[in-house]
Formats: sequence, C-alpha cells, structure tokens
Amino acid sequence: VQLQASGGGVVQNGGSLRLSCAASGSRLDSYVIGWFRQAPGKEREGVACISKSPGISFYADSVKGRVTASRDNSENAAYLQMDSLKPEDTAVYYCATGAVSCSIIWAKPSRYTYWGQGTLVTVSS
Repeated sequence: VQLQASGGGVVQNGGSLRLSCAASGSRLDSYVIGWFRQAPGKEREGVACISKSPGISFYADSVKGRVTASRDNSENAAYLQMDSLKPEDTAVYYCATGAVSCSIIWAKPSRYTYWGQGTLVTVSS
C-alpha cells in the first residue's frame, strides 16, 4: 500500500485544516487508519485511529473535541478534520495503516504497517 498524505499548511491559531490520506496499490477498507504527528524534538504520537468501517474512532486527549477522523472506502481515502488548531498542534502529520483493531494498536506506531510521507501543519500564534 502506498499512502499519500496532503492538506497541511500554515494556519493561524484557531483555524482549521483538513488532511487527506490517499491510498494506492491496495484497498484501504482492509485496514484501520491511524493518524500520528511528530513535532521537532519529540516522539511520534498518536492523534486518531478510525476502524475499518466508519464510525468507530479513537482520539488523543489533546485533540479530542477538535479533531474528527473519517474515511471514504469508495474513494480509498481517509481524512482528518482539525478545528480550533493551537500552536502546540504544529507537527508533521502522518497517516498509516494497521491490520488489527484500533482498540489494540491505535497509539502504537510500531503496530502500523504502511506509512505516508507526512504533511507539515504549522499553527501560528
């Protein structure tokens, strides 16, 4: 599976962005989709995970209520809607596929198989 993350950019404090994760080479509906981020000098952290069938998602406490993960299996894509962005949300954001349920792997990068290249989100204060 090849993943292409896009949609990052520079936004002001309180702004919104919608990240996309497009897949090729395989159907995404066989995988859960995880979203991670990595800020400079910090470890990669889990942001969200969405199950194979849309409707079940997990979120980091730091983004809960501000971020919504979704997927469109017919488009072979996943999305991360981010609202009320804060400067501390600045990071490179990655999407990744996982073979088992979000409840088991959601914030564990080593449990994901395929990764996109990342898209940079910068939130200015």
